[in-house]
Amino acid sequence: MLKPSAVLAQPSILPKSFPPAATTISRLPPQKRFIAFPPSASPPKTTPAKPSDAYTILAKQRLNRPVAPHLTIYRPQISWILSGLNRITGSILSGGFYIFGAAYLVSPAFGWHLESASLAEWFGGFGPVTKFVVKVGIAMPFCFHSFNGVRHLVWDTGREFGTKQVIRTGWAVVGLTVVCSGALAYI
Repeated sequence: MLKPSAVLAQPSILPKSFPPAATTISRLPPQKRFIAFPPSASPPKTTPAKPSDAYTILAKQRLNRPVAPHLTIYRPQISWILSGLNRITGSILSGGFYIFGAAYLVSPAFGWHLESASLAEWFGGFGPVTKFVVKVGIAMPFCFHSFNGVRHLVWDTGREFGTKQVIRTGWAVVGLTVVCSGALAYI
C-alpha cells in the first residue's frame, strides 16, 4: 500500500497549464483546422419561430413522453391501504359533520325538518335491510378512523413499528372495525 506522502511526492501526469480544447484548435494552422472541423457544404437554414410554435412543439414532446407508473404497478400492502382509508374516512367524517351542521343551522330558514324526532320518523320508515346497510355505512368510517387513530397513538409512544407489528395491528384495526360497525348497526 502506498503512503499518502509517496503519492503526493510524485509529479503530476498533466502539464501545469493544460489548455482547453478551443484554445488548442485556434493554435493550429488554418490547413489543419479544416481537417478537424470541415466546412459544411451549405450554411444551416433557420426559420423564424412564432410564439405559438413553442407550445405546439412542447405538446408534441409531451405526447412522446412515457407515462409514469401509477399505484397499479405496486402490490397492495396493508400499511398503505389503511393509510389511504384513514385519510378518506377522516374526510368523510369531517365533511359529513360540517355539511350536516351547516344544513341544521339553515334548516329553519328553508323549512327543512332536521330535528331528531323528524329524522327518527323518516329513518323508521325504512325496511330492516336498508336500516342495517345505512347504519353500517355510518358506523364503519367512524369505527375505522377511531381504531386507526388509537393505532397511531400507540405509534406515537414508539411501539409497534416493526414490519410484522404494523401488519398485525393493521389487521387488528380491520377486524375491530368490522365487529364494531356490525355491533353498532345491530343496535
